Amino acid sequence: MTLRTVVHTVQAQPLSEGAGVTVYRSIGTPRLRHLDPFLLLDHFGSDDPNDYIAGFPDHPHRGFITLTYMLDGRMLHRDSLGNTSELRAGGAQWMRAGSGVIHSEMPQQAEGRMRGFQLWINLPAAQKMSEPAYQEFSAQAIPELASPGHRVRILLGEYAGVRGPIADDVTQVQYLDVALERNARFEHALPAAHTAFIYVFEGEAVAGNVLKPHTLGVLSPGEDVQVTAGVAGTRFILVAGRPLYEPVVQYGPFVMNTREEIEQALRDYRAGTLVRHAPDFSAR
Repeated sequence: MTLRTVVHTVQAQPLSEGAGVTVYRSIGTPRLRHLDPFLLLDHFGSDDPNDYIAGFPDHPHRGFITLTYMLDGRMLHRDSLGNTSELRAGGAQWMRAGSGVIHSEMPQQAEGRMRGFQLWINLPAAQKMSEPAYQEFSAQAIPELASPGHRVRILLGEYAGVRGPIADDVTQVQYLDVALERNARFEHALPAAHTAFIYVFEGEAVAGNVLKPHTLGVLSPGEDVQVTAGVAGTRFILVAGRPLYEPVVQYGPFVMNTREEIEQALRDYRAGTLVRHAPDFSAR
């Protein structure tokens, strides 16, 4: 099997998003605008409520998927589909914006650590105006495999014969949270043609190159990923997905294939018609 190694590293850049939340962005920066099919990766993490308390008030999306993974803390999600739920530590939330969603994500704590990730996954042209959909899973619903020196949580895709709970046949994404003790090694096979990266958020990891915290490593094509922990152990996410090879035209929270489609999204938002699928409460 061909071994994948790190061929490009990106140090995450601190930015202010939402109403003033500090995030560390790696994909979606001048150094790595997109990594097909991934559009953005934000890592948020702080013990200082001033870094997160303002949250993310109502904002729109069209044309892609958001996948949020909470490591610590609590966040309240509300959206134009009628979903209201509290995402807690260890839980994950998958939302296909499709034709259009307006949602908010607001912290439910005034102190303590809040930490997690948000990944934007592009949709193919045929799915960009699809009906929005939503999935959420608690920490208990996400499989976790532990062995000496290893712990792997499976959010999306498959590892060691175990599948994660998130269902997404369109993007074929794999998303693992991996923790390794000192000098332990992790190995996993991926589809050879899939784009893949690791993002280290604790300790140091070695996959050809040494990756320190807040560093994303783009992996070369291949079939096998091998990562070794540094002397203090490490924790990272491993993400892979099938590239789309389609044009990407992005304007903030709208990601389409042409400029004309972006202009239509802006017109729809300004006219209050971005959301095409209202919730049906009659069956509730």
